[in-house]
This record gives sequence, structure tokens and C-alpha cells, in this order.
Amino acid sequence: MNRPTFGERVFDGMNSLIMVVLILATLYPLLYILFSSLSDGNRLISFDGILLWPQGFSLDGYKAVFSNTTFLHAFKNTFFVLFVGLAINLTLTSLGAYVLSRDDVKLSKPIMFFIVFTMFFQGGLIPFYLIVKSYGITNTLWALILPSAISTFNLIIMRTYFQALPKELEESAFLDGAGHFTILFRIFLPLSMPVVAVMILYYGVGHWNSWFNAMIFLRDQSLFPVQLVVRNILLENDSANMIGTTTLTHSQSVSETLKYAAIIVTTLPILVLYPFLQKYFVKGVMVGALKG
Repeated sequence: MNRPTFGERVFDGMNSLIMVVLILATLYPLLYILFSSLSDGNRLISFDGILLWPQGFSLDGYKAVFSNTTFLHAFKNTFFVLFVGLAINLTLTSLGAYVLSRDDVKLSKPIMFFIVFTMFFQGGLIPFYLIVKSYGITNTLWALILPSAISTFNLIIMRTYFQALPKELEESAFLDGAGHFTILFRIFLPLSMPVVAVMILYYGVGHWNSWFNAMIFLRDQSLFPVQLVVRNILLENDSANMIGTTTLTHSQSVSETLKYAAIIVTTLPILVLYPFLQKYFVKGVMVGALKG
């Protein structure tokens, strides 16, 4: 076995150093938010510099998050949008991908062309709002679910994955008397768990992080999802309304850590979900993107 040359060792060392720097640059913002959420508010306000550990220790920010009814309602709304939206997303995307993956469907190529066309050319925000308003779902949680029922990008990934499945499975199922729904839900989808995991992650993260549609279509604050509540806290300094304190100094102290605690609480579910889907994620994306 040949020993690496001096130049190769220098090259490997530089690559390792660059990767460490990139990891630190990526990880530090999250650590900064975590340390800030655990810090004492008064010490955090007066602190100036690189934050490498919590300034004191306090859970007042987390207590304010979990004791506030606005956040609790926001989480309830977000979970409703997440689970109902995921069910609709997976059902419609799998149905559309199955139909468009078949060779015997008439006009499948023109239909696919118009579907892909929507990825590059859209009507704009005002027509989008008028369409949603015409269906009478503004100021309801359905305005956050139905307009995003199918993602063109996700539809293409699942369609390409279905096209890569052996045609012999479908032919043998037809000979045994199976219909299209049986083939899709009992053969195709069980064999497509990698791409289904990708759909769950893509759609789930999209629903969890969505706030723009809520800001446009919702007027009742009791319907706000959690990301819109966090957005209002961060950008509109609305944290004072989230804190049930009467002392001005204590209110300022808690509001400073509340912002960071809210970010941690709303980010944690996605961070917990990702490791369970990671083993399917790369395989599903690669097969769905490269074949077909």
C-alpha cells in the first residue's frame, strides 16, 4: 500500500480544516439561539460579544412559551395543518404520480408539460389570493392546506420513482384481477417507502415552516400557526403580549429570552423527525431525480 505523499497530506489537511470551519459556521447560529434561550434575560441584554455558553441560567423563556395560550393555540393549528395536509398531499401526489407514470395514459406528455410549466410561470400573488377567496376558504385553516395540496417538484420525484418500478409487478397484478387502486396502495406505495419518506419530509417541513400564506389569508389570531406567531414576535416586537407579567424590567428580561425559546421549540420537532427519515432520504431523492 502506497503511503500518501506530502502534497496529498496537505490537501487532506486543508479539506479537513475547511470542513471544520463550515461545520462551526453552520452550527454556531443554532448554538447561539440555544444558549440565549437558556440565559438570564438581564445578563443577555447587557452581554456583547461571541456567546459560547449561557449567560446565567433561566427557563423563563420556555415557561412563557408553554404557559401562553397563544402559543398553545398556534401549535394546535400547526399540527392540524401538518397532519391533515400531509394526508391530502400524499394521497393526491401518489394518485397523480401513478397516472402520469403509466405509458398507456392518453395526453400524458401534454399534461406533464402544463404541470411543469407552473414551476416556472405563475400568475402572481393577487390572482392567487383572488382564487383562494373565490372558494370561500379565506380566514380558515383550509387556506393553508388546499392551495398547496400538490407540489409540482414532489409530483415529478414520485412519478419518476414509480416509472422505475418493474412493469412485471403491475402486469402480474392485473392478471390476478387487481385494479389500479390495489396496485397503487398495495404494491407501488409499499415498494416506494424511500420516496414516501422524502414526501413526508418535504411536505412536513413545508407545512411546519409556512407562515406567508397564513399572513395573507388569516385575520383571526386564534387561527395563526406557530411560525406566524414567532414571526410576529421577532419582527414586530409582539413578545410583550405573550408575557403575563406586570413588572417592566422582568417583562423585558423574559421577552429577550422568549424570542430564542420560541425558535428552539418550533425547530426541535423537525430536528427530531429527520433522523428517522434520513436512511430513506438520500435513496429516495437520488432515484427520483436521476432515473426516467
